Amino acid sequence: MIHALLAILACQLIGEAASHALALPLPGPVLGMILMILALQFLPRVAEVVRPVAQGILGHLSLLFVPAGVGVVGHFAAFGGQGLALGLAIVGSTVAAIAVGALSFVAVAKLTGNRDE
Repeated sequence: MIHALLAILACQLIGEAASHALALPLPGPVLGMILMILALQFLPRVAEVVRPVAQGILGHLSLLFVPAGVGVVGHFAAFGGQGLALGLAIVGSTVAAIAVGALSFVAVAKLTGNRDE
């Protein structure tokens, strides 16, 4: 288990260091995730070691949202005056994301020649 956690955190650290050192516009954890994907693809032993720990982390993923929820509740008074703006931003961004996804799907379907009759 320690080796798997070390591999996961090492990929994140390498990604973070590369992002800062090379002044890349990509976040370090994203670079680390790309590095981990490459390691899993080309080094089957890494996949065997990391799989049980990754499944355990994914099984308890909801625990990672607890700190964000506590932060929101802790600063609830600050959100009170901005409630309408926050609500509109959340609803608007959700609608925009769904619309962009649907339009992208339609565009790709047209480009590939797949059309729903």
